[in-house]
Amino acid sequence: MRAAGALASEVLQATAAFIAAGRTTGEVDQFAKDLMEEKKCKSAFHMYRDFPGYTCISMNEEVVHGIGGDRVIVDGDLVKLDVGIKLQGWIGDNALTVPVGKINGEQKRLLAVTEESLFVAISHARAGVRLYDLCASVEDYVTTFGFTVVRDLVGHGVGRQLHEEPQVPNFRPSGKSPVLKAGMILAIEPMINAGVGTVDWLDDGWTVVTSDRRPSSHFEHTVLVTDGDPEILTWRPRTAQADQLGIPPLPT
Repeated sequence: MRAAGALASEVLQATAAFIAAGRTTGEVDQFAKDLMEEKKCKSAFHMYRDFPGYTCISMNEEVVHGIGGDRVIVDGDLVKLDVGIKLQGWIGDNALTVPVGKINGEQKRLLAVTEESLFVAISHARAGVRLYDLCASVEDYVTTFGFTVVRDLVGHGVGRQLHEEPQVPNFRPSGKSPVLKAGMILAIEPMINAGVGTVDWLDDGWTVVTSDRRPSSHFEHTVLVTDGDPEILTWRPRTAQADQLGIPPLPT
């Protein structure tokens, strides 16, 4: 599982670096496909429930599950890139949002808050903590900045299968909440909107967009719950801290 997580991160970072104005989302997807073949792993997404892409590439108001195609990336875009790979029977799943060229202040704050909310949630991924507290931490954090969580889509357990129990929402779940145990592996993935938290599905049956068509941001890690500090299996350097984006530090 550690090897799958590390390779998923490697493919994600390389593909994110390939994203540039003038390239199409289809070219980005093809780059990732070729890299997976080179690394002798398979896409965990391709043909999963008939999904046609090798990665999920979602632009601006698209939240998740966008399909690579002819759309040309331009300056000012927010490109959400989600990469899942299967290696030796194990799945690594991770995502980030790539700013292209010059983006505005709201977009910068949205990226910074979303990435930070991911790490707020990860800090709760410890044995003995209730899943409820991990999930609630995302909503509690982002709403202080005026942003909203998507409630129709959630994170999940991951391992031999792409989607395993438990579900990991970014808000307080209803009902009884399980206690986290060492050895559990979670795909924690805040999906945060600048405007309303409601979403629509496009006619392709996959692409999810914000109802008000305002921007959305998505960051994800695969995380191993331990008796001590959480272990990020898809570790990568952070890319959306306030100082990296040239904005004032986020209030703590």
